[in-house]
Amino acid sequence: MENIFSNLERAEVLTQALPYIKRYNGKIVVVKYGGNAMIDENLKQQVMEDIVLLWLIGVKIVLVHGGGPEISDIMSKLGKKPEFVDGLRVTDKETVDIVQMVLAGKVNKTLVNLLEMKGGKAMGISGMDGRLIEAEPKDERLGFVGEIKKIHIAPVKDLLEKNYIPVISTVGCDKQGNTYNINGDTAAAHIAGALNAERLIMMTDIAGLLYNKDDPDTLIPEVTVDDIKKLSDEGVISGGMIPKVDCCVKAISEGVKNVIIMDGRVPHSILMELLTDEGAGTMVVGGKHE
Repeated sequence: MENIFSNLERAEVLTQALPYIKRYNGKIVVVKYGGNAMIDENLKQQVMEDIVLLWLIGVKIVLVHGGGPEISDIMSKLGKKPEFVDGLRVTDKETVDIVQMVLAGKVNKTLVNLLEMKGGKAMGISGMDGRLIEAEPKDERLGFVGEIKKIHIAPVKDLLEKNYIPVISTVGCDKQGNTYNINGDTAAAHIAGALNAERLIMMTDIAGLLYNKDDPDTLIPEVTVDDIKKLSDEGVISGGMIPKVDCCVKAISEGVKNVIIMDGRVPHSILMELLTDEGAGTMVVGGKHE
């Protein structure tokens, strides 16, 4: 009886997911992936399984990834100490070579390989391929840290049309051939905007926007762009959450329907967000509350 009940439960879950499967079938969802969800091996396996499942039910998934801890690890092994200014990595010529090697090489191809092993069809590219992310220097104090000047989205659209999961490392370039380290959240926002994505999912290391940053029970399930200034003035949005929320606003201003800030440490959080009533994290929307 236990097995029969378990099968019935599974069937019920699938039935309840049907409206959401219909809603997202054929739609573009951009996932920004990084933080602890990328470091923890079990979580990494689950995230890749979730992405392949969504791809199999017809969601056009684009995976944009960072790799800060891996970069710091390789720098340490090479005897180079990471430096940060205002939360951004100071990137000299040697460091940008390491960034390119780690992000466009090791991290990107590891994720592509994992997606393929889970049954997906993935293709890894960097922001340098097809000049996807055209950049210029952000601040001379930061060296080769790039400000996005333009997104040439054609390579990503081509991969989606061929039914691939594009896996994008956030390395950019300029017309002079210089390579730039690009903030992953910013890149994901620009790419989602250029694709007119249905949704941008920002996987972070916190539950979402919290009224009290030390209390997960104070999660704010939904905010509008207009709410954000008020929450910033009240100090609810502060510190490292400020640039993340700015990226949400940027994505919505460029045509993304809504953005989710969610805890990537929670198993199957992407599926909970897209395929259940409850959702996960904080949804940022453009106009009135949905």
